[in-house]
Amino acid sequence: MSIVVTGATGHLGQLIVTSLLKRGVPATEIVALGRNPDRLAELSGRGVTVRQADYDDPGSLRAAFAGAEKLMFVSGSEVGRRVTQHRNVVTAARQGGVGLVVYTSIAKADTSSLVLATEHRLTEQEIIASGLPYTFLRNSWYLENYLPQLPAYLEHGVVGAAGDGRISAATRADFADAAAEVLTGDGHTNQVYELGGDAFTLAELAAEVAKQSGHEVTYTDLPVATYVEVLVGAGLPEEYAKVLADGDRGAAAGDLHVESDDLAKLIGRPPVTLAEAIRAAL
Repeated sequence: MSIVVTGATGHLGQLIVTSLLKRGVPATEIVALGRNPDRLAELSGRGVTVRQADYDDPGSLRAAFAGAEKLMFVSGSEVGRRVTQHRNVVTAARQGGVGLVVYTSIAKADTSSLVLATEHRLTEQEIIASGLPYTFLRNSWYLENYLPQLPAYLEHGVVGAAGDGRISAATRADFADAAAEVLTGDGHTNQVYELGGDAFTLAELAAEVAKQSGHEVTYTDLPVATYVEVLVGAGLPEEYAKVLADGDRGAAAGDLHVESDDLAKLIGRPPVTLAEAIRAAL
């Protein structure tokens, strides 16, 4: 068996490889891909095969997928370019006869109003049209989207535009464990999993930070346009700020609230909670 993991230089991809190794998959049966193989030296040192691959280079993808039984397709990070990049991946997988494509999508990809969901929705359609066996892992937000902001929360409070929308965030490690289960278990072919942890509002996030830190922390809800201005004022590029603010708008609309317990079922335990994650980060 050969499991090829794309984006292995990124946080999620690297965690997926680590989870596979913890599950007893021999390192010789795992292929880790990245644009810069030098960044995969640690995995190479553990016996994992390392190959160069670039979503913009179809030739590199065909070579990297050689002999792959299963492809862990971690979605690209370049918003606005992913439709073409992902099509290159799907084409190379089809040409290489990959037996299963496991794709990291977004929560409710088929109905979500999020700007980020469009490229995921089109990629899912591309994979289905290719005829390749697939599993879609529709991940909600990462808890790590919030944890690095704890110092700012303690100083300025939590600011956003999510209203009272509930967000089913989970840790990258939990999402990675779910992916590893799908790659090594049975019965996942042509399945769609809606993955998320215990849901919370941004007001509840602020309250939990306040409770555990002993500081006063409140949530300030802003109109989306105002929130974009705040993010730009904090130094973020405008286009990136708009994407982040749209995430909050989508959260307010319920796009990031996952009601299924697919994540817990796949990893065989309750996902890490917001309170646990904040406690560890503090």
